[in-house]
Amino acid sequence: MAMQARQTRVSNSSMMTFSEKMKRFSWGLFIPMILVLVISELVLFSAGGGSWHPFAISQLMKIFMGLIVFFFAAFTDIKLWIKSAYIIYAVAFIMIIMVTFVGHTGMGAQRWLDLGLFHVQPSEFIKISLVLVLSRYFSWMNWKDSIEIKNYIIPIILMVLPFSLIVMQPDLGTAISLGLITVVMFFITGAKRQWFIIAGILAILAAPVVWFGGLHDYQRDRIITFINPDYDSKGAGYQINQAKIAFGSGGLVGKGYLSGTQSQQSFLPEKQTDFIFTMLGEEFGFAGTFLLLLIYGTIIAVLFWMAKTCRNRFGQLFCFGFMLNFFIYYFINISMVLGLIPTVGVPLPLMSFGGSSLLSLMFGFGLCQNAHINKDQQLSAKGF
Repeated sequence: MAMQARQTRVSNSSMMTFSEKMKRFSWGLFIPMILVLVISELVLFSAGGGSWHPFAISQLMKIFMGLIVFFFAAFTDIKLWIKSAYIIYAVAFIMIIMVTFVGHTGMGAQRWLDLGLFHVQPSEFIKISLVLVLSRYFSWMNWKDSIEIKNYIIPIILMVLPFSLIVMQPDLGTAISLGLITVVMFFITGAKRQWFIIAGILAILAAPVVWFGGLHDYQRDRIITFINPDYDSKGAGYQINQAKIAFGSGGLVGKGYLSGTQSQQSFLPEKQTDFIFTMLGEEFGFAGTFLLLLIYGTIIAVLFWMAKTCRNRFGQLFCFGFMLNFFIYYFINISMVLGLIPTVGVPLPLMSFGGSSLLSLMFGFGLCQNAHINKDQQLSAKGF
């Protein structure tokens, strides 16, 4: 009787009314997400010198657009997203190809498409589409399938194609993110451990080739600056040195809102985008940054719980994959601004000024909500 009741719930889950879906809606994920967006608006208001222009008002409009995307992704039939996974991936990949030929160049990299009213960074969308398509692909696998190397050829191709183009833009941060997402998705799926060891050895052997033939001069300078902070302190090392000064001067509770000297006097480059965490630390100190990290940790915990409680393979894989993507975002960004890793162009999730990262993340959060709402539904799509 219990099994029959559960099967009835599963079969009816795709026909839930909106009110029934709202009862399953995870406020534990939504509220922390909104809190980060509120903090972002406060910091961007300060970055504009205590004005809504040019950052805060523009980002507020993008947040409203992001919320529309979030709710659309959360309440649309999840089977539609599964069926459309390859189409979404293809669109994102075509946009990356377009960047290669007609992309807009900014800050030394060709990463944006100029659509007239706004610029779009397709590399941000490929990350979420890769998680979606890999979740779709692996959702049909059982244990025997997961240990056959032939079943990983297509996923490797799906990663390598955008990876190679993004490296050429160049956008090393996003390329690293794609690689890490794919590796961990393979690990979650059940790939053999020996494969990871072999891949690691090959990566080490390829390091000299990448250093001398695959990196641009400024990328090598960033790595050298990371190893030797005094190297080119007025050039390649200027940004990270200013970030350390600003962050360190914040102390326990910060210099006060709108009172950060490094940021307000424009000594801190890119304070509204990649280095927004430094501005938060200067004005709100350790207390402010710890609060943000606590909220981020809550989001990670909720996503992990969603993945663990989901009864279908697609939902499990997507929630785990998106959790990883979100963690990589803020881990790389915060490690970068603190000087723990070389400088790379990765925004702070939900915090940095910009629309592409925000919209892609909101879409991902919406799909996680959708997977949670439909956690009892049996979902799979066999094969490619």
